[in-house]
Amino acid sequence: MFETLLPKLLIIPAILIGISIHEYGHALAAVKLGDDTPLHQGRLSLNPIKHLDPLGFLFLLVVGFGWAKPVMINPRNFKNPRRDDIIVSIAGVTLNFITAIVFVLIIKFMVNNFFSFLITDTGNVLLTMLYAVVQINIVLMIFNLLPIPPLDGHHIAQSVGGFRVYNFFRKYEQVIRIGLIILLVTGYIGRIIGPPVYGITNFLFSVFNVF
Repeated sequence: MFETLLPKLLIIPAILIGISIHEYGHALAAVKLGDDTPLHQGRLSLNPIKHLDPLGFLFLLVVGFGWAKPVMINPRNFKNPRRDDIIVSIAGVTLNFITAIVFVLIIKFMVNNFFSFLITDTGNVLLTMLYAVVQINIVLMIFNLLPIPPLDGHHIAQSVGGFRVYNFFRKYEQVIRIGLIILLVTGYIGRIIGPPVYGITNFLFSVFNVF
């Protein structure tokens, strides 16, 4: 039982890092662009407790795909609402990608300098946790780019597509949300975003010549 539980426990730090970085990116971008709503709501923080969505965390832990509590913004505070909303939406996934790169470089440093430690049981656990941070951040990046409410891709598509796309999402939002939940519960979401997640993860390790 412990052997099956251990992998789940090892990815918890990765999940907490990933969602904190993601939501902090949204909050930071919004505040920099003139909307202090996230600041007043305490979301300009790397504290994972500020960003946890219980159901989204559970899905991330069990299924491997999930979400955090969305950062609330007020587009009326932006100088250019359409452009700035896109920037805020992209900010979270951008920080996830940067975080993934940073941890790939950390793994490269560990492999190059502490390889004898990494092949021990303790070192293997540490390596697994570091790898999980890379993969979870890529998962959050790809998953949130899907053009499905309430994910970031939905906001991007809406801002780029204008009223026609806005009206489409408004009309079918509930159906799309139910569809997303079905994909998550059945695990079929993995067939959609699994290939790009593994492709990008392997690409990063290849580019930085790790292992």
